Amino acid sequence: MDTFTSAMLEESARRFAAGHATGTLRAALVAGSGITLAANGWERAADVPYQDVFPFAIQPLLGHTPTVTLWRKGGDGLLVFNGRFHPYQGYSAYQVAAIPRLAGLLGSPVYIATNASGSIDPHVPAGSLVVIRDHINLQGINPLIGEWGRWREPVFPDMTTAYDPALRSAAMRLAAAAGFEVHEGIYAGVLGPSYETPAEVEMLRRVGGTVVGMSTVQEVIAARHLGMRVLLLSLATNLAAGIAGRPLTHQEVIDAGQAARGRLATLLERLLGEIVAGTV
Repeated sequence: MDTFTSAMLEESARRFAAGHATGTLRAALVAGSGITLAANGWERAADVPYQDVFPFAIQPLLGHTPTVTLWRKGGDGLLVFNGRFHPYQGYSAYQVAAIPRLAGLLGSPVYIATNASGSIDPHVPAGSLVVIRDHINLQGINPLIGEWGRWREPVFPDMTTAYDPALRSAAMRLAAAAGFEVHEGIYAGVLGPSYETPAEVEMLRRVGGTVVGMSTVQEVIAARHLGMRVLLLSLATNLAAGIAGRPLTHQEVIDAGQAARGRLATLLERLLGEIVAGTV
């Protein structure tokens, strides 16, 4: 039985705010598998282990560093979560959603998630960055069930523009200005941890998926429930089963994340500049 409650999360937010001068938070960012995020031009003010932040057991996972980094520049602050929680690790939907909910309680108006995914579309090659415009939740869970849905209004949040159109447009524009290609598409969120079968990949393609992964959708639902603007940048680390023509491994996910570090850093640095300036 999951004993993680909204009161426990609110206490975690109070303790974090009391222990760390966050300034005016401009955004919260989350690093996916194998992805490292740093705020160039900002000062690293604190690195806090997840075990000191969240009131539940933290499970180790290759390619994730379970810490939250506070970055400061003048009176502004950023939160970078260096790894996330996944349902396949045994976390509940409520625990998976603890990261955006904590960020929202601390005052972040923007939630920028990154993740690793498999490409369902042969026109989106491995190594591509994909700006997600919508998702399909096939994880069989939702972070608003029960107490957490009643915790904040509305009980039935609209998800028509779950992924902020202005942030998506800015990401596409800034990537083009930086000289590298990005795609736009739909993220199919599945449970995992086994990779999809070729038949499942074909089904996901037919229902409109562009990339497939095992994370993020619970976070997006929770972030939107709190009124945060959401952007998801998905790194297609590999071609999905039946498209790649070979077995899939987690190591190639890690390797692709490291290879894309420069492009992600450039895009996020420019995007954060516009967010702080209030132009997007």
